[in-house]
Amino acid sequence: MTHQHTFNLFSIGLTGGIGCGKTAVANRFAEHGVTVIDTDQIAHKLTAMDGIAMPSIAEHFGPDFIASDGSLQRAQMRAEIFNNKQAKLRLEAILHPLIRLECEAAARVATGPYLMFVVPLLIESGSWKDRVDRILVVDCSPATQIKRVMQRNGLTCEQAQAIMAHQATRATRLAYADDVISNQEDTPLICLYNKVDALHQYYLKLA
Repeated sequence: MTHQHTFNLFSIGLTGGIGCGKTAVANRFAEHGVTVIDTDQIAHKLTAMDGIAMPSIAEHFGPDFIASDGSLQRAQMRAEIFNNKQAKLRLEAILHPLIRLECEAAARVATGPYLMFVVPLLIESGSWKDRVDRILVVDCSPATQIKRVMQRNGLTCEQAQAIMAHQATRATRLAYADDVISNQEDTPLICLYNKVDALHQYYLKLA
């Protein structure tokens, strides 16, 4: 399925559940000169000190969610949207259009052979699926996800499972995937890189 009209270059949407290893995969593609546009990094910039999303967030959520330097109180907002669907939708209504504009701006000045958008909630967001040419899923078992998230983020097993419960299931992600990179607990980094390198050659042909 092609949707070339959204971006001027061939585009890949990279996604995967928390702890699957999206960053390692994206970084390897970047080493090949691919333009990698990370929506989490954009969201971080929009909600940093002087970020353009902050006036709207302050207006809709109030001063309790604004840190003393004017940036977002991330832990507080995370807890709020975790337990409150309306708050989550309100925040998304502020951030998603801005993220979209930033992605389009970054795509316009891209110099790589193709674009790669790192979108953790690509499947869940609805709109992204129709804006990229292919969807690449980084996949691993839920047990591996939990282990990595506990090690990396210092969370409990229950906290890791709660985050995963808010994300698309592994089966749903795989059903949407055009391409899959398996990154299990015992996958050596060199094997992961070999998979990325092979896919990069394939994408160059498609692009």
